[in-house]
Amino acid sequence: MTQRRLITGFSNPLVKFLRSLRDKKHRKRERRFLAEGLRLLTDARESGVVPEMLVMAIGREPHPLLDELERAVAAAGGEIVEMDAEILSKVTGKDNPQAVAGVFAEFDTRLATIDRNAAPIWLVAQALRDPGNLGTMLRTGDAVGAGGLILIDDCADPFSVEAVRASMGAIFTQKLATARWDEFIGWLRGGPGQLVAASLRDPFDYRSAPYMAPCFLMVGNESQGIPADYEQACDLRVTIPMLGRADSLNAAVAGAVLAYEALAHLRKP
Repeated sequence: MTQRRLITGFSNPLVKFLRSLRDKKHRKRERRFLAEGLRLLTDARESGVVPEMLVMAIGREPHPLLDELERAVAAAGGEIVEMDAEILSKVTGKDNPQAVAGVFAEFDTRLATIDRNAAPIWLVAQALRDPGNLGTMLRTGDAVGAGGLILIDDCADPFSVEAVRASMGAIFTQKLATARWDEFIGWLRGGPGQLVAASLRDPFDYRSAPYMAPCFLMVGNESQGIPADYEQACDLRVTIPMLGRADSLNAAVAGAVLAYEALAHLRKP
């Protein structure tokens, strides 16, 4: 039987460590992040990523997927911890926490880890501030078969509990890279790749634009959009018509619309 560590008090140092991972400063120092929920952790396992520590609530309902997860963590030399659901709620910051959470090592997010030819589409977000939007873009990337998400400049932390939760497991299926603009554009121009911006400046209609693979689809900050000089450096600018009173779509929604349209074009004979 797998050896488990039992935590019974809120003041336990491990509880304090786990709670600290909700703070960006501590996540960066430890290079670790939290993910919660059996489905999300199962997606991670099926993608070949196993948590270093598995944290479970005492009295949880048994489940065969949880048994598989325990075996995978044990086989990888990870630690298995049990605690009261009330303590786990303090760890995750949720009144009704999932019965299981995991501690993962942060991924290598250097641009050098990206193989641009691994997929026809890549998503790019510039100065995206909302972790929910970031997680949604990861989820969109998974849905359209994108290679991953590249975060430009000062974006929300992709390893925050909120972003990981919003990704619905896609943080484990999508490549993730972070870079400043100058680094990104230099890397992109070092090989094949069409950079497409969601823009209002001399754009093509998104439905008739000449997309080419590998296609890097970029959306900007939720309130400011993409800086003008960044747009000028793009190979293609496209717009999504607004037929009602709204003057723009949510950034993550715009990314999803563009991704599916580009995918449809790239699939044509």
